[in-house]
Amino acid sequence: MKKNIKWLLLVSLTFMAACNNDDNDTTQEEVPVVPGSAVFTKYIALGDSFAAGYSDNSLFKKGQENGYANILSQQFAAAGGGTFTIPYANDNIGGLLFGGQVNPSFGPRLYFNGTAPVPVSGVPTTEVMAHLSGTFNNLGVPGAKSFHLVANGYGNPAGLSIGAANPYFVRFASSPTTSVLADALVQKPTFFSLFIGGNDVLSYATSGGIGKDQTGNPNPATYGSNDITDPTVFASVYSSMATALTANGAKGVVANLPYITALPYFTTVPYNPLTAKSLGSNNEAIGKATIQALNAQLYGPLKQALTAFGAGDRISLLSETAANPVMLKDETLTNLAPQLTAAFTPTLGAQTAAFYGAVFGQARQAKTTDLVVLPTRTAIGAAPSATDSGLGIVPPAPLNKFGVTYPLQDKHVLIPTEIAEIKKATDAYNTTISAVAAEKGLAFVDTRAVLTQLASGGIKFGNFSLTSAYVTGGAFSLDGIHPSARGYSLIANIFIDAINAKYGSTLRRVDLSAYPSQYPATLQ
Repeated sequence: MKKNIKWLLLVSLTFMAACNNDDNDTTQEEVPVVPGSAVFTKYIALGDSFAAGYSDNSLFKKGQENGYANILSQQFAAAGGGTFTIPYANDNIGGLLFGGQVNPSFGPRLYFNGTAPVPVSGVPTTEVMAHLSGTFNNLGVPGAKSFHLVANGYGNPAGLSIGAANPYFVRFASSPTTSVLADALVQKPTFFSLFIGGNDVLSYATSGGIGKDQTGNPNPATYGSNDITDPTVFASVYSSMATALTANGAKGVVANLPYITALPYFTTVPYNPLTAKSLGSNNEAIGKATIQALNAQLYGPLKQALTAFGAGDRISLLSETAANPVMLKDETLTNLAPQLTAAFTPTLGAQTAAFYGAVFGQARQAKTTDLVVLPTRTAIGAAPSATDSGLGIVPPAPLNKFGVTYPLQDKHVLIPTEIAEIKKATDAYNTTISAVAAEKGLAFVDTRAVLTQLASGGIKFGNFSLTSAYVTGGAFSLDGIHPSARGYSLIANIFIDAINAKYGSTLRRVDLSAYPSQYPATLQ
């Protein structure tokens, strides 16, 4: 059943060609390129994985070359821009070595093999401990949150084991005690881009909300890696960075943050993938018989018991003709484990009834307001392990099918309360970003609006369209979060539009069709 559900998700992907905006890249009027009031001689890019050019679940050379920061530097060159140095990865495989050992948490990059996204073959050659000398204009650090950019020692190898340092910054930090911001300021930039804050909510979102909303906690040193940053902390850090970067008269461009609902990582897996066909491993007759058995042996008794306790809306019988929602655990619900245990003891016995109570005490079926995260597509129908069952044991058959006979856990789904926390923080960060842009006289890029447009119809350019559809939409890479090369070129263009509008420059936009929507398995 697991394989069948994965197949269903892939074949249901469709190319959305609708558009409501014409990104007319190829018919720009030929006017002289001038910088206006901006000075592009020394351009520094600060930010996270987006600024670094991260794509397809990894950082690799071609992705860095096609990142928006490098594209901007190429357009700046025609208006007096100087050399733009990048701390390149060693290869196009992606991934990192730690003391010669491959770390599976970092890459390799993904490619689409015609059926599914899969890792490329090969062993990474980018060694974290092989320090790069010199200074770098691209200071985008994958994984960085806002407060990390001002943290001294964020590039200290000694801090890797305790999570106090970032392996990407370890490779190219000017010293073990420096900060990302300090490495920017020492170069005396004349122009900068600052696109940061996504990870301040994104790590919470991609983890399914297993972290904590730290709103009200002013001490980032106490945060977990999957926590939401306090908006006051974000405002203080962001304002201080903008002040430092503009202190000597540098101009710059800043960008706000998209909603997570604009990213295919959160919108690709449907809340209701359970059909008779999928439950029957592509055999509808078997699936209908399976549904009948599930209703008689599990869903029906559960609904009856929950109804008696005033919670009958948590579970409905499965339909033989419609798409059914997955089952999940909702930690915001009243835990009815004792009541269910008592209700099932007469028929199941005390031990089995207690297991039912523990498993289904906070269970409900998913709703349209839930967001199933992308990795869950391989979990639906799979057997829980002792580490991810939530109970510390391997559930016995037949209660061992995630989303069907066993609830998906917190990491698998964002529920409405978690989505609301993410949106509230994002809105607060964006309020800060727009206010700082206005106060400091910086160009402002509304990426939230543009990425929302990608998710709600698409953007047309020439004879093509870009949408946020996973795999087929062209705007996002195969990790479902980071842009493709073509998506990065779109971001570069909206940065250029904002810079031109603010500083009177006439920078040229790039042709989006010159950038690939997907990378092949082999890159030179």
